[in-house]
Amino acid sequence: MSLDQETFELLKASVQRFVQERLVPAEDLVEETDDIPEDIVADMKELGLYGLSIPEEYGGIGLNMEQECQVAFELGQTALAFRSLVGTNIGIGSQGILMDGTQEQKETYLPRIASGDLTISFALTEPDAGSDAASLKTRAVADGDGYVITGTKRFITNAPRAGAFTLMARTGGPGAGGITAFIVPAGLPGLTLGKPDKKMGQRGTRTCDVNLDEVRVPAANIIGGEPGKGFKTAMKVLDRGRLHISAIACGMAQRILRESVAYAQQRKQFGQRIGDFQLIQAMLADSQAELLAGWSMVQAVARRYDAKPFGAHDPEVSMQASCTKMFTTEMVGRVADRGVQIHGGSGYISEFKVERFYRDVRLLRLYEGTTQIQQLVIGKHLMN
Repeated sequence: MSLDQETFELLKASVQRFVQERLVPAEDLVEETDDIPEDIVADMKELGLYGLSIPEEYGGIGLNMEQECQVAFELGQTALAFRSLVGTNIGIGSQGILMDGTQEQKETYLPRIASGDLTISFALTEPDAGSDAASLKTRAVADGDGYVITGTKRFITNAPRAGAFTLMARTGGPGAGGITAFIVPAGLPGLTLGKPDKKMGQRGTRTCDVNLDEVRVPAANIIGGEPGKGFKTAMKVLDRGRLHISAIACGMAQRILRESVAYAQQRKQFGQRIGDFQLIQAMLADSQAELLAGWSMVQAVARRYDAKPFGAHDPEVSMQASCTKMFTTEMVGRVADRGVQIHGGSGYISEFKVERFYRDVRLLRLYEGTTQIQQLVIGKHLMN
C-alpha cells in the first residue's frame, strides 16, 4: 500500500501550502477560542487528510508508513490541534479495523472514516489503566447475540467529536488475553461523555471521559469477530501511531527552530544580533543536530515498518518504533526549551509562538506510551 512517487510529491506540496497558507494564520484563533473553525475542518476533509493511511479501495489515499510520516512532518509545523483533529482517523482509531477487522467492518466503517464523515476515537486508557493497558477494568459481558459493556475511559482524544470508538474491554480473565476490541457507536444508550478536559496546552484539541453504563453492542462489532484479540490489535496499532507521533515531533521541532533562528536574526543586544553570539549559535546547533538525528530515525524505521507484511507484528520494528518515539518526543522538548531560552523573556510571553509550542509538545512524551513505557519495551526486547 503506497502512492506513486509523483502523485505523492504533489500531495505533499499541497499539504505544505495548506499548512502555511491556511493553518499557520489560524493558530491564534484556535488558541483564543479553543476550537477549530468549521471551514478549516471542511478544507481538511476536501484535501483528504482524514484518509491518508486508508487504502484507496475504501476511499482513502493509501499512504505507506514512510509517506505518512513525511505528511505528518508537514502537519507538525503548525498548532498540534490541527493534526489531532484528523489523527485518530489516520491512526489509532482506524488502524485496528484496517489491520484486524472483518471485510464487512472495513466496508462499513473505513469509507466514512476516510472522508471525515465519521470521526473515530481510540478508547483504551482508563482511570486506573494507562501505561498498564493489560489491567483494563471496563467489562464486556456476553448476553445473547451481543455484549453489555460497563466502565469508564479517560483522556479520549476526539471523544466529543466522535461518531464511534475503537474500544478495548475485558471479556475474559485477567491479563492481555482477556481483552477484546469493539467498534462502539457513540449514540448507543448508556454511553455518555464527561466534561471536556482542561489541558496545559494543545488548545483546540478535545478530550474527555467516555462513560459506559450497560451499553449493549452486537457481537458483530468485535473487531475481527473473535474475542480475546484486542490487546494484540492495540499493540500493533500503537507501533504505527508511535512513528506518526515521532514525525509530528520532528515537524514541530523544525517549526520551533525556524522561529528561534528568525528571532536570533532580528533581536539585537550589545549592538549586534543575538544570533551572532556563539552561545546562541550553540543552542541552535544542538537543536539542528538533534532534529536531524530524530528525523533520520523516523524515516529509517518507517521504511523497516513498510518492509514487513501489513498488519504483522515484528518485535524488532516495535522496539525500533519505541526508540524513535522516545528519542524524538524527548528531543522536541529540549528544542522547545532552547527556543524559549533563545527568546529570553519574550519566550515566556504568550504573544510569541514558542511559549505556546513549549506547552503543546509536553504531551507528546505522554500519550501513545510514555517515555518510560518506551524504555520498558526497548529494555525487555534487548533482554529476551
